[in-house]
Amino acid sequence: MNVFLTVDVEVWCDGWDALDQRFPTAFNQYIYGQTDRGRFGLPYQTEVLAAHGLKGVFFVEPLFSARFGPEPLAEIVGLLNAAGQEIQLHLHPEWVDEARTPLLPNSTEKRQHLRFFSLEEQTVLIRKGLEMLHAAGAAPVNTFRAGSFAFNRDTLRALNAIGIPFDSSYNATHFGLDSGVSPGVPLFAPIKCEGVHEYPMTVFKDGFGQLRHTQLAACSFRELEGLLWAALEAGSESFVILWHNAELLNQAKNRPDWVVIRRFEKLCKLLDRHRDCFSVCGFQGLVPSVAATQPEPLSSTGLRAVGRLIKQIYRRVY
Repeated sequence: MNVFLTVDVEVWCDGWDALDQRFPTAFNQYIYGQTDRGRFGLPYQTEVLAAHGLKGVFFVEPLFSARFGPEPLAEIVGLLNAAGQEIQLHLHPEWVDEARTPLLPNSTEKRQHLRFFSLEEQTVLIRKGLEMLHAAGAAPVNTFRAGSFAFNRDTLRALNAIGIPFDSSYNATHFGLDSGVSPGVPLFAPIKCEGVHEYPMTVFKDGFGQLRHTQLAACSFRELEGLLWAALEAGSESFVILWHNAELLNQAKNRPDWVVIRRFEKLCKLLDRHRDCFSVCGFQGLVPSVAATQPEPLSSTGLRAVGRLIKQIYRRVY
């Protein structure tokens, strides 16, 4: 079974005021994860992946550089290139109205989600994102993910027109059901739509009957472990896991989150140890698969859900 370790790489300044003053600190927090206990950002994450012979898919958000210049983006791309990791495209159009040189004509109001833009506007923004990544030194991109999973069918039309064959924006717990992709049928396995191969986030029914996507900070290790084995047993061809570049820190971004750090390390050890079962891969060179029918979502247990809640309480307190 192919396992995709996907990382959304973003920089945020904790609000939209005083951006230029806040950015240097925010960049250090989000990219390097600097704390008084060490650094747990991208360098640490790529080192752990490398130690286990694993490759992640780093969806890099470039539009922030329209405000702060090309150098910080080039620093991110250089770091990931040096680590031998795969770089793909991620867009948060919240940055569009913050650009020093307009990315779109007459776009002075903040529109949070890509789905709020027309097909023509989405096409322009995706092309500009590709140009920014290319100028920063990234290899050609073949996969896209919309910020906050907030895409729609026009996004896939734009990707097909540009020549990007893969997308991983569909999340049945966030915007997926009303994206216009597969109306009435939630996606839990890859399909082809508008000429693009859609690889949805892996989601599951937790022990309380709610759908939850497989995100490092939002699932316990026991949940992730059980779901990987359940997906393999069910004959799934792909399993898509998410985390963000600053997810190994606490919410204030000033201390390491040891629970999530240990979870990340244990996940890497599991995937390294069971290479005969799990093939950790990227989208470059991928032979796409298409599900004949959509399976039922995976399910976890109430005991594992309770264990997750205990861990979450512990993380908030400590």
